[in-house]
Amino acid sequence: MSGLRVYSTSVTGSREIKSQQSEVTRILDGKRIQYQLVDISQDNALRDEMRALVGNPKATPPQIVNGDQYCGDYELFVEAVEQNTLQEFLKLA
Repeated sequence: MSGLRVYSTSVTGSREIKSQQSEVTRILDGKRIQYQLVDISQDNALRDEMRALVGNPKATPPQIVNGDQYCGDYELFVEAVEQNTLQEFLKLA
């Protein structure tokens, strides 16, 4: 798979995960950055794929990947936005 992907889940009891996913997609949409939303709740293979790319068997969404390169999680995403290094973080620059 190529391009920017945001791993998320539509099935979670965690308000924090829902809020983080919304913020990531809102910022990407606002900056008109194209991405594919991958809902890991639809298939365990997608969750396993996300965790393999991240290198953490307990990783939770949102996780951001460009091609087969891991960009980071929510905290790193927000840090990149605040430091105005989002293009580099997303490996688009």
